Amino acid sequence: MDFDKLYDAYAGDIYRYILSLCGSKHMAEDITAETFLSAINAADKFKGDCHVRVWLCQIAKNKFYNQAKRNKFVAELQDEIPSGDTFELQLQDKTQAFEIHKILHLLQEPYKEVFSLRIFSELSFAEIGELFTKTESWARVTFHRAKNKIKEAIENE
Repeated sequence: MDFDKLYDAYAGDIYRYILSLCGSKHMAEDITAETFLSAINAADKFKGDCHVRVWLCQIAKNKFYNQAKRNKFVAELQDEIPSGDTFELQLQDKTQAFEIHKILHLLQEPYKEVFSLRIFSELSFAEIGELFTKTESWARVTFHRAKNKIKEAIENE
């Protein structure tokens, strides 16, 4: 496959498709670029069972849904972490990030590992449950408890 020709031929279609899903020009541009990077990496998996545009749209849709899940998760964290700043901004602030890491370091297992896997490794609750040979619900509850422990420690500082 000639990826320059592929990009020239389908980038506009993919961009408009994602823009129709998300309504954000910035996000549509990012996802379009990510789509073509993924297509390059997965070119050997394209069997030709469908039109190339359909294949690219499927990749783009998956990228969009993954991004939407991450955004929803970050929004949930922002609502739950007490502070005037968002959790993302706290992590960007090195001092606050170090404080959060110190609190995290003091957490007992499995809270520490579940929180780290969810936040830093961006694993799903199903994947975390599988790693611990537990259920997805167990992973959700353990993460929620870890998050509450971190919130309490931040409030008590």
